[in-house]
Amino acid sequence: MARTVLVTGGSSGIGRAIAARFAADQADVVITGRHADTVASAAKEEGVEGVVCDATDPGQVAGLAARFSRVDVLVNAAGGLPPLAGEGADLDAVLAEWHASLAQNLLSAVLTTASVRDRLAPGGSVISIGSIGAERRGGSYGASKAALAAWNASLSAELGPRGVSSNVIAAGYIAGTAFFQGGMTDERHGALVEETHDKRAGTVEDVAATAHFLASDGARHITGQTIHVNGGAFTTR
Repeated sequence: MARTVLVTGGSSGIGRAIAARFAADQADVVITGRHADTVASAAKEEGVEGVVCDATDPGQVAGLAARFSRVDVLVNAAGGLPPLAGEGADLDAVLAEWHASLAQNLLSAVLTTASVRDRLAPGGSVISIGSIGAERRGGSYGASKAALAAWNASLSAELGPRGVSSNVIAAGYIAGTAFFQGGMTDERHGALVEETHDKRAGTVEDVAATAHFLASDGARHITGQTIHVNGGAFTTR
């Protein structure tokens, strides 16, 4: 029986690459996104099902969950960098930035996972997309991704007895996405690549391959972990 895979934020970037990787494995893939046009075009091009859903909206998330009787793999890829308040901004602007970071990068995963929790199949996987920004100079975005990893550890303990694994993929610099919102320069690109050990930028396919492995039989004893995919720009031991 084909696996059912739900990928939030699957209409572009890392989420879309993950959806394509599972679709190539003949899974039944559903992607979500906030914008109907991008969801529809991505779904058509990748041969998957698309659903418009804002993962920070409890009502929309509940409606999404109602579509499923079973979820084998949940990928929480929705997220992003909110408008930054900037130095000297008033407190309302600072609060708005932090609320947006937490909503997009933490609460989107919490809400979606909670909505399908009872539908997660034994042997299934929850995979959430984190960031190297959780380890350094991440501001509100990095803090929200650090919170995502902390939440994942407790989620793993809760889901583990059911045979469901839960992990975070902390991505480093991934070229070719809209994450930097047009702010990537040649100089910044060069500096980020220079930080790596393998002297190249990451690709969305790098992250997709890691997600596919974490949902495989070979990764059943890997849970509660943050897997760093960054070419050595940040190392652990």
